[in-house]
Amino acid sequence: MMQPNPKGKKNRRIGRPSRSSCVLLACIMVVFTFLQLAVVGLRPRDIWIKTETAELTQESSYWENYNYVLHNAPFSTKAATSATVYALGDIISQKIGLKTSGSIDWLRTFRSLLAGLVHGPLSHLWYNFLEELFTDVLVWTGWWSFFPMVVLDQITWGPFWNNTYIFVIGLLQFQPLRDIVREMKETTVPLLVSGFKLWPLAHCITYGVVPVEHRLLWVDLVEIIWVTILASTAARTSTSGKYDKEPEAPIHARGDEALALELP
Repeated sequence: MMQPNPKGKKNRRIGRPSRSSCVLLACIMVVFTFLQLAVVGLRPRDIWIKTETAELTQESSYWENYNYVLHNAPFSTKAATSATVYALGDIISQKIGLKTSGSIDWLRTFRSLLAGLVHGPLSHLWYNFLEELFTDVLVWTGWWSFFPMVVLDQITWGPFWNNTYIFVIGLLQFQPLRDIVREMKETTVPLLVSGFKLWPLAHCITYGVVPVEHRLLWVDLVEIIWVTILASTAARTSTSGKYDKEPEAPIHARGDEALALELP
C-alpha cells in the first residue's frame, strides 16, 4: 500500500515522461525535419517515393495493387478504406474500452462502417480541392505552404466533418432531427478544441509529407492509433469507478474521441 506523504505534497511518478514532454519532443522533431528540408530547398512531399504501376501482375506487391486500384477508382477505394478503418476503430474501442463483459455491438459497428463510406469520398474531394487551391490558384508551393493548409483544414473541414458524422450517426439511430441539430450545436466548439490535441501536429505530416492521393489513408491510420490510445486510457481510468458504462458516442468525428470518453 502506498504510504501517505507526510509533508502533504503530491506524489510524483519517477521515470515516466509526461504527456506534455512527449508532445513537445514530437513537435521539436517535426520542426527540425522541415527546417532541414527548407535548407536544401525541397518540399517534404518531393522526397516521397511513389510507386507507379501500369498494370497488375502476380508479382505486384500489395502496395502496388492498392495504388493501381486507387488510381483507377479513387472514390470507391477511399470509401472502402475509410469504411474498413471506421469499423475496425469501433471494434477496438468496444474491445479494450469500457465494456468488461458482453459481446460486440455489431449494429453500432455497422453504423460506423456506413459513416466511413461517407467519409472516404468527402475526404477525397476535400484533399484534392485544397491541393488545387494552393497549387493552381494561390500558387503557394513553397515548403512552408503546409502551415496555412493545416490552419484551413482545422477551421473548415474539421468542424464540417464532425457535424456530418453526428448527423449521419443520428439518422442511423433514428433520432429526431431536432435532437441531432441540438447535438451538433452543442458539440461544434468542444470538438474543435479537442481536436487541437492531435490533428495540427498530425496534419503537418498530412500536408507537408504525404502525397494528396495517400492523405486519406494516412489520416485513417492516425485515427486507428488515436482511438486505441484513448480506449486504453479510458479502460485504465474505469478501474477507479469513474465510468459506469461505455458511452456510445461518435468515435471518429475529428477530435471528439477525447470528448466522448471524457478524457482530459
